[in-house]
Amino acid sequence: TDAEVSTRKKTFAEVQTERLDQAERTVLIKCPSRLNEKKLLQYLSSHGNVKSHFFFENRGISALIEFSDKSSIASLQDAVGIPSASEHHVVPFKSRLFTFTLKNPVSQHVEGTPLHLSPQCHIPVKDLIEKLCLADSISSQMYILLNEYQLTEENIKLRFLACSLVRDFTRAYFPDSTVKPFGSSVNMFGKLGSDVDMFLDFHDTGKHATKMKKGPFEMEYQMKRLPSERLATQRILSVIGDCLDNFGPGCVNVQKILNARCPLVKFAHQPTGFQCDLSVSNSIAIRSSELLYIYGCLDSRVRALVFTVRCWARVHGLTNSAPGTWITNFSLTMMVMFFLQRRSPPIIPTLDQLKELADEKDKHIIGGYDCSFVSDLRKIKPTKNTETLDVLLGEFFEYFGNFDFRKNSINLRKGKEVNKPESSPLYIWNPFEQDLNISKNVNQPQLEKFVAMARESAWILQKEDKTQQIINKEPWGLAALLIPFGKSTSSKMKNRMKGLGSETIRSLLDSLKLNNANNQQKAVGK
Repeated sequence: TDAEVSTRKKTFAEVQTERLDQAERTVLIKCPSRLNEKKLLQYLSSHGNVKSHFFFENRGISALIEFSDKSSIASLQDAVGIPSASEHHVVPFKSRLFTFTLKNPVSQHVEGTPLHLSPQCHIPVKDLIEKLCLADSISSQMYILLNEYQLTEENIKLRFLACSLVRDFTRAYFPDSTVKPFGSSVNMFGKLGSDVDMFLDFHDTGKHATKMKKGPFEMEYQMKRLPSERLATQRILSVIGDCLDNFGPGCVNVQKILNARCPLVKFAHQPTGFQCDLSVSNSIAIRSSELLYIYGCLDSRVRALVFTVRCWARVHGLTNSAPGTWITNFSLTMMVMFFLQRRSPPIIPTLDQLKELADEKDKHIIGGYDCSFVSDLRKIKPTKNTETLDVLLGEFFEYFGNFDFRKNSINLRKGKEVNKPESSPLYIWNPFEQDLNISKNVNQPQLEKFVAMARESAWILQKEDKTQQIINKEPWGLAALLIPFGKSTSSKMKNRMKGLGSETIRSLLDSLKLNNANNQQKAVGK
């Protein structure tokens, strides 16, 4: 029942279904610059009940409007006109994106309160550091960081709307297709400003299976057959990509990257302000999103630690938005999860433990890999571990600063350090495709840089005299770790870098100098 669902934590699937449904009842309006909120809502209510709304800044003011009933959108669309084709000719595709302008702007003076705008990006690191210095513990600093960086309710609605608007196109070809977000938009670890990863799904499984058993005939559609699934994916994405490029309002810079390991279409969606990546359904990626969602729901320390470590890594140039030999945010997140499994008592269960709790409906075998784990959060016992985030942050740096990366790999299924199956510098088992290393891209100098930074950070946290630093108005705790370790620390670092290769140290010190200036400006990884 609905009441029962609202009191317990919702399953991943329930949240997705609810959000997709919400997005179907939603429109996006580019508003006039001088807008009376009450007048706008009054007008929109003539088409049906407005269930929720918010305003945001995106090259002018935009409003996201969620109606209680889908039929209100059709009613509104009936009243909306086609733009007059003076200098441009228009593609007559009627979407759920509208522009409202005032008919007689002079007479309508804006009375009432100024609009509240929902932020769609996080504050710069230097502003964050100022806020952190006012906190009273490292733990509160980490929760401040989490609150500043995590996706807001409004931003999540906008992400699902972007998917829903793309789906309006795919339905022209495939009427029962859906477009769903995956990865950081849904796994509880998304940062404001990150891209939207979306996939196109044709499988509405379950519904058909029962109906097909009835009657004397085996029945199937006649469909075009292609030599491989990959080719079908490439053709579908190619056509959808062209469609968005030619007809999609506000879809710009459409790039088709069809020869990648996972073919995709990249585009910027101007009305929502997102960079989007569209691919065709990847069931394993969805299982990974759900696994992280479960870990993120189990204990509030999980997300606080992940966001903190990722922000720290970005400031020190350990992660980068461009692909390369850097550690990815996904790998870092998995390292944090592994560390939390290794605490005594563990803060989160291993994947094997989650698999043991799975029932029939949780069974998922995908491409020969067992991706089963429990979906009902109530079945997972809460941890007895009471360590504070102050302790956990220091211990994280200590743990990986001294981890034997030469010999051991990181395995979240078992929650154990196991011997490396091959010689990649950093080996993190893919939780589902057990023969893959998710950090295969990372090279030795990058790993050594990570180790050096972790040691340095553990050392800063240990030696620190908080009271003295607060009196001297110096950044302390987490704030001290988010300032690039510049020239002042390079001599101290030399002492702690014994045992690292000399060429690594040279490249490290160079990168420290480089990072110093430009990293503080850069936004933090997704």
